[in-house]
Amino acid sequence: MRFDILTIFPELFASPLQEGILRRALQAELISVKLHNIRDWTLDKHSMTDDRPFGGGEGMVMKPEPLAACLKDVQTGGKGHVVLLSPKGRQLDQAHVERLATLEKLVLVCGRYEGVDERFRLQYVDEEISIGDYILTGGELAAMVIVDSVTRMLPGVLGCADSAANDTFSRGLLKHGQYTRPREFEGLNVPDVLLCGDHAKVREYRFLESVRETLARRPALLSRVEFTSSERKLLKREGLYQKVQQMMKNHAN
Repeated sequence: MRFDILTIFPELFASPLQEGILRRALQAELISVKLHNIRDWTLDKHSMTDDRPFGGGEGMVMKPEPLAACLKDVQTGGKGHVVLLSPKGRQLDQAHVERLATLEKLVLVCGRYEGVDERFRLQYVDEEISIGDYILTGGELAAMVIVDSVTRMLPGVLGCADSAANDTFSRGLLKHGQYTRPREFEGLNVPDVLLCGDHAKVREYRFLESVRETLARRPALLSRVEFTSSERKLLKREGLYQKVQQMMKNHAN
């Protein structure tokens, strides 16, 4: 998969792309990341990418000409899906990440200041994405979130093929608590069921713990979960079924 990132601060991406899973994915050529400095497409001697907003008001607005010129050059190598990182966009979730991971090329446009000229958005942007209801100084960090979250969904990127499928949000439930050595830490022991060697019991325990975690922390997520008949029986056995049904009803809308 190819990521093309349009930014005025390409240096911000240096460290994240040189560490961990992203570095290995790049080395294995499972992804490619191309950084494009929007300033290289400006026409004035000061390489200005922003100007004052018409009508007055605070801040500066990113100019449409260098953005459009940069994007046109990027698209000559094959048209990609153009995403503008913006607090006005659709909020990113795991289902959205999985959809983006099916694409061959993503073009991520990093907004700055008060945003980009509306005419560029209307002419060139396929969708806007937000990573949360808060404001960043620019779209670069949000672009890295997309690169990271999408990359880990690609075949061959993670060491364990089941990791992505069993992650938190993979089916709407938060992940169960995890334990490793030592078996006892500051008076707290690993739950006995995880040491019993019965894989079916371990799966049941982890499923129930995921449901309990979701009920306690993010009950609204339950409105999107579809339980199997065996899972419903298990929830009834543990006295959780009515609580889950009530939460699903409360957050259905």
